[in-house]
Amino acid sequence: MPPPKTCWDTELYEAHHSFVWQYGEDVVELLDPKPGEHILDLGCGSGHLTNKIAGRGAQVIGLDASPAMIAQARQNYPQMQFVLQDAATMDFESEFDAIFSNAALHWVLDAASVARAIARALRKTGRLVAELGGKGNIREIECALDAVAARYYGGDAIPEKRTFYPSLGEYATLLETSGLEVRAASLFDRPTPLEGEKGMENWLRQFKWYYFEDLPSVHRESALRETIEELRPVLFRNECWYADYRRLRITAVKA
Repeated sequence: MPPPKTCWDTELYEAHHSFVWQYGEDVVELLDPKPGEHILDLGCGSGHLTNKIAGRGAQVIGLDASPAMIAQARQNYPQMQFVLQDAATMDFESEFDAIFSNAALHWVLDAASVARAIARALRKTGRLVAELGGKGNIREIECALDAVAARYYGGDAIPEKRTFYPSLGEYATLLETSGLEVRAASLFDRPTPLEGEKGMENWLRQFKWYYFEDLPSVHRESALRETIEELRPVLFRNECWYADYRRLRITAVKA
């Protein structure tokens, strides 16, 4: 049985995590959308990059599995089309010239089903341009979370992870097995600055709060504080917090 989906705090996301879509602007450039192209923004979040793609003249649909994110996207860009669907079960068939995805595919644990759904949704010679967390992504953060969770839950009861950070070869194989031809792929470190003294706290509350949510309420904040202090020696430098991101960027074409 898969773990429950992460609930998103869209106010926190919009206020403190704009780096997600700001870094994604490079991926839009790699996509190079053309006027009139039909493009799917897979895992569109609050819609900022969907809007960037539309600004290049493409016809864009934004898709996300989070009701909160879709509601925020519709509020941000009411003139655009956003749909609430799961990437692994989306029902498009041969509809898109391109599928774009930024910082989203690592949230879908059934990666093989997503790869098949992407191939199904693309027209022949349609392209996928995506960036996601790759192997080794947030290794320091996850080690600290696991250590603190083991103390609070017991060693055998650490919350199940809700992310999939594949190696380059692992993800290329998934795509090629589904009928996509990988044209380029890279895995690279991208230490990402977080905003302010509370940068790591805000990041953990947004992206990893599920580690704490099953604790008694009296223990959640103390577990969060212990995680932050575990990370301070390695990810706080020059008065700034950093997330130890590793990104996998990949382009592929439907054969």
